[in-house]
Amino acid sequence: MTRQPAIFLSHGGGPCFWMDYPPPIGRHGFDLLRQHLSKLLATLPTRPDAIVLCSAHWEEPTFTVSTANQPGMLFDYYGFPPHTYQLNYPAPGHPTLAKQILQTLADADIPSLSNTSRGYDHGVFVPMLIVDPATDIPVVMVSIQNNMDVHEHYRLGQALATLREQNILVMGSGNIWHGPLMREELRAPSMAFNAWLAQAMAIPSSPERLEQLRQWHTAPYANMAHPHPDHLMPAIVIAGAGADDPGTMIFQDVIGGVCIASYRFG
Repeated sequence: MTRQPAIFLSHGGGPCFWMDYPPPIGRHGFDLLRQHLSKLLATLPTRPDAIVLCSAHWEEPTFTVSTANQPGMLFDYYGFPPHTYQLNYPAPGHPTLAKQILQTLADADIPSLSNTSRGYDHGVFVPMLIVDPATDIPVVMVSIQNNMDVHEHYRLGQALATLREQNILVMGSGNIWHGPLMREELRAPSMAFNAWLAQAMAIPSSPERLEQLRQWHTAPYANMAHPHPDHLMPAIVIAGAGADDPGTMIFQDVIGGVCIASYRFG
């Protein structure tokens, strides 16, 4: 059975690939991110049988797994042009895999719940429409937990790591920087925070990586980068799913004055 990597990606802002933004982003501000996402499947050892995706835009008191057979659309952004609410991502769910995940979490003593009605939020459908435009790879969504506890999210990733051995791609979708935007003076702080994260992700020993990530509040400009760390938690999950593979930064760009990046384990 093919072993897939674990990948964290920065999903951009809102319906970014279908927008003409004013400066400093402009019409082509997200072009490099689009190119990165469009080539992602080609970098894998083989086409995955399914994708398990943890989105920053799904918070629950308890980790929750989507068991829907055909999730709908959840347009959880506001104030954008009408055409951005016509996007459609009809990828199937995978109830059998979802039930396996729930059992895997139970075996790891990680409390979890199931959800049959959750639609694809924009942390899922925005990047995935570029990653898999054929929309034929089944996707199982997994929530983050609203306590934002690093250890618990890392443990979630460690449990999901076993799926990588079954030709299942484990992904997280969030953002390296989820603080203020649109100011050139933010470039250096955002690059500094990402440099700290890159060093932490590259630690090959999983226990040592966890210990470093638990100290994320001490990273340069951490509170500015993540006033609320929802968009960091999927990166923590993927760091856990990375096992003892060192994490590698596979993409970096500056958009809207701040750094965004993607990371891969394996």
